[in-house]
Amino acid sequence: MGPQGSGKGTQAARVAEALGVPAISTGDIFRANIAGGTELGNLARSYTDRGELVPDAVTNDMVRDRLAQEDAAGGFLLDGYPRNAAQVDELDAILAEHGVALDGVVELAVEEEELLERLTRRAATEGRADDNDEAIRRRLAVYAEQTAPLAHAYAARGIHVQVAGSGDLDAITASILEAVASLTN
Repeated sequence: MGPQGSGKGTQAARVAEALGVPAISTGDIFRANIAGGTELGNLARSYTDRGELVPDAVTNDMVRDRLAQEDAAGGFLLDGYPRNAAQVDELDAILAEHGVALDGVVELAVEEEELLERLTRRAATEGRADDNDEAIRRRLAVYAEQTAPLAHAYAARGIHVQVAGSGDLDAITASILEAVASLTN
């Protein structure tokens, strides 16, 4: 977990590859649907273009379906989910249906100024409509309000570790892998 621009997507792909599990990103699924012009994509765009999150019901159903796929049976890495307390409850229910629980939650910590710089660069290089200044600030505010408190909930369960998300990519990946190993032992 971590705010937009913290490197979740980049690190999720690297860590998932190292662990031999799929990285499951709600953001990637939404973007693929948006690019494909699907009904879900158009619905998702109506929210993301305003800097808002896609409603929980849509996101939860999507995650439920994805975790039921065969490649996730041996483990998985979630990127960008859960985002709020209701989604935590839904994830717990989904995992209980599969007879599994989370091994751990790694939070990437990055200063807000650096997040703004990263997201502004990403908007310029990738041309993402959802990375305009107003949408960026709104998503960061929503993260601070709804998602950041989840770190405390997971810490209370003894499954949360915070890792610095700034600096050398390989060093960040190594730190995440160390954190994951500490949580699964």
